[in-house]
Amino acid sequence: MSNRFAATYLIETSRRPEDAAAEMAGESSTATFVAIPGERASIAELHGARIERIEEIDPSPGASIAHPAASSVKRCHVTLSWPLENTGTSLPNMLATAAGNIFDVKSVSALRLVDLELPSVLADAYQGPQFGVAGTRRLAGVEDDRPVIGTIVKPSVGLTPAETADLVERLAEGGIDFIKDDELMADPPHCQFDRRVDAVMDVLRRYSDRTGRKVMYAFNITGEIDEMLRRHDKVLEAGGNCVMVSLNWVGLPALAYLRRHAQLPIHGHRNGFGTMSRAPGFGVDFRAWHKFFRIAGADHIHVNGIDNKFYESNESVVRSAQSCVTPVFSDGGPAWNVMPVFSSRQTVTQAADTYDALGSTDLIYACGGGILGHPDGITAGVESIRLAWEAALARVSLEEYANARPSLARALGAFAA
Repeated sequence: MSNRFAATYLIETSRRPEDAAAEMAGESSTATFVAIPGERASIAELHGARIERIEEIDPSPGASIAHPAASSVKRCHVTLSWPLENTGTSLPNMLATAAGNIFDVKSVSALRLVDLELPSVLADAYQGPQFGVAGTRRLAGVEDDRPVIGTIVKPSVGLTPAETADLVERLAEGGIDFIKDDELMADPPHCQFDRRVDAVMDVLRRYSDRTGRKVMYAFNITGEIDEMLRRHDKVLEAGGNCVMVSLNWVGLPALAYLRRHAQLPIHGHRNGFGTMSRAPGFGVDFRAWHKFFRIAGADHIHVNGIDNKFYESNESVVRSAQSCVTPVFSDGGPAWNVMPVFSSRQTVTQAADTYDALGSTDLIYACGGGILGHPDGITAGVESIRLAWEAALARVSLEEYANARPSLARALGAFAA
């Protein structure tokens, strides 16, 4: 299907599934509510959406998401496809097709975009991730078989540039691999971007000169396009090695523009994803959502975390992480894998489950309170996370591994449920 793209939806309808699918197909391509002049069969044939599959699932009474008491509601997977002739290789226009007015059709009471099948011809129009997994490991200096251990500047807001730099210095001395700005921190008056970059990079340069080790720091450059380009260049000139954007709020065209300009990895934060994903019968699944941002150029994408503080189930988190390293195109082409970022109440206690679920250490394991809240301080916090992953890789229980390792034992005492 190299000249088409497709989307699979979970729908609920009280009509015949074939009729609901036909309405979805029409709304997302050529149809309108009445016959109009100029409408002809050749247009519909060449440009109309095609119904590829309809699979009825869980048809038992009471199965409805939107109407639990309804016995006549059918739940189905519906796959539609569209010719690239309609959209070209424009990601925003493909998204307007697959996730636009189709969500407003009357014949469905629930609709969720589950997955996308995208053709590799998009690789001719977009650059994809520049660094991905291998480049991130190289720049962070973590090329052995363990995850990149990271943290987030906390408190989320309120620290001055000098206070941020002081925290970064203690984290670097503690052995951290990766630090990121909070998504709430870009260029506020109390911690202006340029001053924060200067203060943080002064600390990290001195640390690197003394130890030969570089810490990766993702500065939040989210803003207008010209602001993001200037901030990227500020980080680059200061010797930095990563920038971060809030993917949903800068949007696909801005991310793709930044990628064409960028010489640094782009850390993609997914804040706001819950607005389009939280309701089980509505919105967009991560498997579909993240593909657009991978193609547009993100190198890292957040996937929440196991036993997180939010609503998302562990099964959903694992599916998201696995999606990041699953080929993005349905017909070959570059893999364009990205680094999944585990974050949200991550501590020593989730390392083994994370490794068991993924079978890989190609990830960023970002612990805020799990490091900064360690009873014995930052250095012990970083060490405890490394030890937890050592135990996971060795298939040894945390309790056993902690016997002769005080930092891990103290972390277990502080964070184990």
